[in-house]
Amino acid sequence: MKKVFIAVFEKERIVSLEKLREAGIMHIEKKPASSEALNELMSRKTMLSKAIGVLHRYPVHKNHPPPSKPYLPSDLTAYVLRLINERDVLLGELVILKPERRRIEEWGEFDPYSLDDLLQHGIKLFFYKLPTPVYNRINEKINFIILSKDKKWVKAAAVGSEIPEMHHFTIPGQSLSELDQQIEVIKRRLKEIEKNLEGLAYYIETLEDENSRLLEEIEFETVKAGMGSLENNTGGVLISCLSGYIPCEKIDVFKKAAAENGWAFKLEDPSITDRPPTVLKNKNISRIINPLFSMLGTIPGYWEYDIRFSYMVFLCFFFAMILGDAVYGSLLFILGGTIGLIFKKKKGIFPDAAKLLMLLSFCTIVWGSLTGSWFGIPSENLPSFLQLLIIQPFNDTGPLAEFPRFLQNIFSLPAAVPEGALKTQWNIQFLCFTIGMTQLVWGRGKNIRKLLPSLTALAEAGWLLTMLGIYFLVLFMLLKTNLPSFVLWFIGAGIVLNFIFSEQKGGNFAKNIGKSFANFFPILLKIIGSFADIVSYIRLFAVGLAGGIIIQTINSMAIPQEGLGSFGFGFLLKLTAMVLILVFGHVLHLLMNALSVIVHGLRLNLLEYAGNHLGMEWSGFPYNPFALQKKK
Repeated sequence: MKKVFIAVFEKERIVSLEKLREAGIMHIEKKPASSEALNELMSRKTMLSKAIGVLHRYPVHKNHPPPSKPYLPSDLTAYVLRLINERDVLLGELVILKPERRRIEEWGEFDPYSLDDLLQHGIKLFFYKLPTPVYNRINEKINFIILSKDKKWVKAAAVGSEIPEMHHFTIPGQSLSELDQQIEVIKRRLKEIEKNLEGLAYYIETLEDENSRLLEEIEFETVKAGMGSLENNTGGVLISCLSGYIPCEKIDVFKKAAAENGWAFKLEDPSITDRPPTVLKNKNISRIINPLFSMLGTIPGYWEYDIRFSYMVFLCFFFAMILGDAVYGSLLFILGGTIGLIFKKKKGIFPDAAKLLMLLSFCTIVWGSLTGSWFGIPSENLPSFLQLLIIQPFNDTGPLAEFPRFLQNIFSLPAAVPEGALKTQWNIQFLCFTIGMTQLVWGRGKNIRKLLPSLTALAEAGWLLTMLGIYFLVLFMLLKTNLPSFVLWFIGAGIVLNFIFSEQKGGNFAKNIGKSFANFFPILLKIIGSFADIVSYIRLFAVGLAGGIIIQTINSMAIPQEGLGSFGFGFLLKLTAMVLILVFGHVLHLLMNALSVIVHGLRLNLLEYAGNHLGMEWSGFPYNPFALQKKK
């Protein structure tokens, strides 16, 4: 990526921007900008987005003929907004009228204006709804007109004066029938508005095209308003300038456009203080992880690593060990293939998301085959050809001493070696810690390569040695292996290298060592954190073990121990219940596993690996050239 500065005459600003937009290769470094034209465009965009949002709620009937009246986008937007505003006002009126109707409904139909006539003749009435015992205790001096009476309530009108400490019924402004008529008119109008909006949904594509055009105008006006201006000292001519970024492979295209349009420009490498956009190459298999990155919104910064390949490799391990079961993997593999073929038939392309699902599912099938995990069926009950796929560390038979000889010499197996199922669990835990160590050491190795030939690369080498030592320490503490003699040397040498070289970024060598010792406690916390990072990979074993137990539990709930019995009503009932429990239970478990992959598998990649040991902040943003999205 190259940073580019462009200078053009002020009078040619608009023409030059149009030519630059036609070239479509420069990512503009936008600056805060404001103008009347930009404010007007933003206002139009806000109204248009509101109209589109409303019309998206209605189905578009493409087979129906278009409405008889054609609309310009601006007129259509204004009409939709008028309908929306009218609907909101009417709904607000209903919010008031409906409670009012419920309040006066029990008093029946009467004309409120007739009470005004009585008042003009000196007769004032106050209406009350009173519990019968309360009514019986009221002073006899108060004159009442009984309107209705039952065992519980009395509705009456007090003549001339109010009842002390009693709230009387407030006379409404209109009768019940008038209120009903008003509500009915509002409802009819609301139905008309809904029908109109549903018909206008036919124009949703027109509005979306207008929205795209407005976005281009907003971008253009933002760039134009944000361009800096300076005065040529020799002739007093105003010059406009802007800056941005261009991929190295498009420099020749830019130079040709600059020569044709008479732009003055300067190209240079971005400095460490710049924030260039990130361009991820898609020439290898790592591109199939892009849909996951897009879903998570994770883009590495320009100065950060492109870890898609290593991310994908380790995600395959995490996904397989968390999902665990070969049958689950097979179902997801078929699902991914089916989705991919459907998209290929419709759009002529097999989507990367389907490829990723198939890859992860295939790894799950392999892992389930090696561990003998097939739908929770005990390994001894599997067909012989499936039993042959189970490798020794995971076959629940024999002692742990069957661990490969060359590895026994390195890892010094515990004196009391686990057997049976405990042997398989021990081996899976060992594999979890080993995968964790491998990934974190891989990360430190990338840091060493990036920092060479700087002396700070030796500090990263120190971290690498420390990680290896901590790995053996974790095996000693959690898996009871014997502690090799070189472990403390590894950890000690790593700490020494870290303290000596972590601040060697230039200047006095001895003073830089002093700076390192000033960070004693942060470095100590990082070492403790590295121990926790490796231990964190045990989650792969724990979640996988829990998943296997859940599968067995679902199966035991669904399949009766006594069998289905002979064919008949009872057999069909048991079969139906079994199928429902199996389908519901395993679908729910698959969804839970998907959540586990997100919580645990992605955490190991994003936090322990990329965050703690590669120092990535995912602060990037995509390369978005200043270009016409749709040709006019």
